[in-house]
Amino acid sequence: MTRYSIFRLGREALRGHRGWPAAWRDPEPKASYDVVIVGGGGHGLATAYYLAKNHGIRNVAVVEKGWLGGGNTGRNTTIVRSNYLLEPNAHFYEWSLKLWEGLSADLNYNVMFSQRGALNLAHSDAQLDAYARRGNAMRLNGIDAELLDRRQVEEFVPLLDTSDRARFPIHGGLLQPRGGTARHDAVAWGFARAADRLGIDIIQNCEVTGIRREGNRAIGVETSRGHIGAGRIGMAVAGHTSHVAGLAGLRLPIESHVLQAIVTEPVKPLIDTVVTYGAGHFYVSQSDKGGLVMGGDLDGYNSYAQRGNLPIIEDVAQAAVELFPCTGRLRMLRHWGGVMDMTMDGSPIIARTPVDGLYVNGGWCYGGFKATPGSGWVFAHTIAHDRPHALNEAFSLERFEAGATIDEKGAGPIPGAH
Repeated sequence: MTRYSIFRLGREALRGHRGWPAAWRDPEPKASYDVVIVGGGGHGLATAYYLAKNHGIRNVAVVEKGWLGGGNTGRNTTIVRSNYLLEPNAHFYEWSLKLWEGLSADLNYNVMFSQRGALNLAHSDAQLDAYARRGNAMRLNGIDAELLDRRQVEEFVPLLDTSDRARFPIHGGLLQPRGGTARHDAVAWGFARAADRLGIDIIQNCEVTGIRREGNRAIGVETSRGHIGAGRIGMAVAGHTSHVAGLAGLRLPIESHVLQAIVTEPVKPLIDTVVTYGAGHFYVSQSDKGGLVMGGDLDGYNSYAQRGNLPIIEDVAQAAVELFPCTGRLRMLRHWGGVMDMTMDGSPIIARTPVDGLYVNGGWCYGGFKATPGSGWVFAHTIAHDRPHALNEAFSLERFEAGATIDEKGAGPIPGAH
């Protein structure tokens, strides 16, 4: 850091940080755009960025009912991985992971991507056999995977309870060394700044209240700041996908549920990887601030509420102590919930809809954050060319009617998935 930078930081601290230039503009909405993206989270911002960068479409608005990253982008456990069994998921998430690996340089913004590894624990010989199958499938698809026995797991994560006294003894695990975590808010800010510099209008506090149609074609959105015309409209609104689609008269095969997470008080380095629990739905990593970031299963009821309840917290805390007994005395620092849009097969929908000019990016279940750059890449292609990219061709709406579902435990709303 230069002497000027240090002086600038000190000066702005004394001034209450009022002198920094805005990272992106705060424009008034224009009467119309070539493309309107509904949703200012990671997926919507990434879509706008790649529309401009990859396809030269810059007359684009991202409309967000609140603030950028205020939805699921800021309400997740930040895990990034591509350790999937089935071909469509494996190819898509691996491309997304490759984009993650160069994202900070591409955006000229540090998204704090840390490839600390992602370890799935196995608690039976049968589960270890299943992991061997998944690992072999990953390697056939060019994805890194290592099958670990119990001794190797113990060496990799020393504070795990690998004893025979554990409630669910650890038999081994499947490790993806290139997996890891990223900083969720930095991802939203990085895409927002990069999109703004390419001419994209980012319009916050602009809630979409209707979708205007002429016959079977969507021609614009009604918002809390007036009507905005659109040549094409992309929806990337996570847990509110079914609600926004309903404004255009569509009913999608999606349910919305609350997914909770908690973070503990900061402690010294304890876990330097991502660990997921094969005997239950639990996952944990340690943040740069020292808190243990933990999550578990969905609440079983449908909800649009960004809050949770005590039973899930108890399940998460119980799993943490079963795996890492030393965490039993930690205090919970904060707790939050995100609204998850769950498809019937656990895989996303990135596709055209039956309404011309209207496109949907949703149904991400547990996998939304890690898909952020890959999702934006293929959704931008789908909007720009009015047809899917090869990587999202299988994620169509029609697959549910045809019975061509993409159903695997690594992807969807099945106890034990993550």
